[in-house]
Amino acid sequence: MCGIVGYIGYRDAYPIIVKGLQRLEYRGYDSAGIALYDGTDINLSKTKGKVEDLRNKSKSTISLEGNLGIGHTRWATHGVPNDVNSHPHYSNSGDLVIIHNGIIENYESIKKALTERGYTFTSDTDTEVLVNLIEEVQKTEDVMLGQAVQIALNQVVGAYAIAVFDIKKPDEIVVAKLGSPLAIGIGENEFFIASDASPFIEFTNNAVYLKDEEMAIIRLGKEIKLRKIQNDAVAYPNILELQMNLEEIEKGGYDHFMLKEIYEQPRAILDTYRGRLLADQGLIKMAGVDQNLEKFLNANRIIIVACGTSWHAGLVAEYIFEDLARIPVEVEYASEFRYRNPVITDKDVIIAISQSGETADTLAAIKLAKEKGAFVFGVCNVVGSSIARETDAGAYTHAGPEIGVASTKAFTTQITVLTLLALKLAKEKGEFSESQFHEVLTELETIPSKVKKALESNALIEIIADVYKDSPNCLYLGRGYNFPVALEGALKLKEISYIHAEGYPAAEMKHGPIALIDEQMPVVVIATKKGHYEKIVSNIQEIKSRKGKIIAIVTEGDEQVTQLADHVVEIPETSESLSPLVTTIPLQLLSYHIAVMRNCNVDQPRNLAKSVTVE
Repeated sequence: MCGIVGYIGYRDAYPIIVKGLQRLEYRGYDSAGIALYDGTDINLSKTKGKVEDLRNKSKSTISLEGNLGIGHTRWATHGVPNDVNSHPHYSNSGDLVIIHNGIIENYESIKKALTERGYTFTSDTDTEVLVNLIEEVQKTEDVMLGQAVQIALNQVVGAYAIAVFDIKKPDEIVVAKLGSPLAIGIGENEFFIASDASPFIEFTNNAVYLKDEEMAIIRLGKEIKLRKIQNDAVAYPNILELQMNLEEIEKGGYDHFMLKEIYEQPRAILDTYRGRLLADQGLIKMAGVDQNLEKFLNANRIIIVACGTSWHAGLVAEYIFEDLARIPVEVEYASEFRYRNPVITDKDVIIAISQSGETADTLAAIKLAKEKGAFVFGVCNVVGSSIARETDAGAYTHAGPEIGVASTKAFTTQITVLTLLALKLAKEKGEFSESQFHEVLTELETIPSKVKKALESNALIEIIADVYKDSPNCLYLGRGYNFPVALEGALKLKEISYIHAEGYPAAEMKHGPIALIDEQMPVVVIATKKGHYEKIVSNIQEIKSRKGKIIAIVTEGDEQVTQLADHVVEIPETSESLSPLVTTIPLQLLSYHIAVMRNCNVDQPRNLAKSVTVE
């Protein structure tokens, strides 16, 4: 959940680290810090608040010289956000400095033991305990930093990505990973360290992604040395060529990353099915599915595990798989699935969905499923991520970097991948005739243009947002394929505007939520003509008779709902199974504009981080 940046080489470390932290601020933004080594002293600056606060403070309080440094932007776990609890942290001697993403679960027992040996602690963090444990190992075992890190990490329980250096070894940084992502950028006699590749993409496109339970000794003038933490076995770095470019991680003239990413969806969806969807040939090509087709066709059921927005994409996929491919599907919160002793067999297929590919609960669910013999298929966006490595097969969404904390293009590209998979299985099972299959593929090809058309309602949605920006509550209703879209719309509003919102199946309104409806309650209803339209109209009439305010998402040319609703946003007509890809667009824009009007930090909503790499 935190962001890590480090540098060792011939350049000034400070500007690289600070700029890198700003790019990682979506991972945590309640405090930040930096430590620079100028050849003589460590210059440390840290503060509660944003990276910009750190930049302002460090310019006036420390020397910015040095070719070695580490920095951190924090999402608090142990200890409240303040200057003292911010990273980096010193050891008691002042020789070791560390930054850490993750949670050390047994830190209290370690802290007690270290206190009995004379160590003192200034912060409430588990990280300060870890750096002093490493120092204690150095002293008692008389070993170098790399060995001390390895021995110490074998004594801790939890998750971590760390970077640590010792002023007695100013040409070296030691890093290690378990559960939290860590990448090493490799330049010409220089190395970069980060939670993802965005902080160093303009300097090198070569990177090594550490695997779980791996550590690396990064030394100037030397090749990276990789070791297994548990058994000291040598690991060999797999150097990947990065596909990311600098333009993708800049705002490109938009006020916020979220708005940029909403508008990127026509291209992102196209990129997701490009090369996979061959409508003119009546083909869907997905290597990870083609190579494991029998696993899917012979499955007793599909279990989808995910969290947050990805869970909503999984709910849409449940409708698609069961409706089109006639395969039974269960959708599980990964955070619950991993703890409830689920019944899993080798006849089950698990589909794990995660934008980042690093979601801790989803990774744990994958490991549990594999232990029980299930085939695990991953859907994620980040090449080389943990989920991409841990699953048996999978498919990337190709959405490009998503910086805004509230997922937008992740949702639509995940649905696109899952739709392709469901259609392919439906065809293989004989659920479609050739003509029907070709018709659906052709319709899917039109979705990017229909999403682009839906985006043209932005100005109208901004007007609607101004009417309801001060509402304390909001209901979202949908049926069938669009019930998960209602859930996702409510989540977006909660995440970035802090308005309480709930999504329901429209028919469930009269089983409780209808008690909340009055003239102060806005109700967003997804009322497309495809799928239970007459039922939705009845639900709208129930709301109208109780003076609720209705914002309706309707198919172009709709007349019946238009006469009933207070506000209407039209979207292009498409098939019911593909409609979530279009109906979600107005809901994303509505949340965005309301949040902006309420002066909320759209890209960095309070208490949230982009990638949840801790429990």
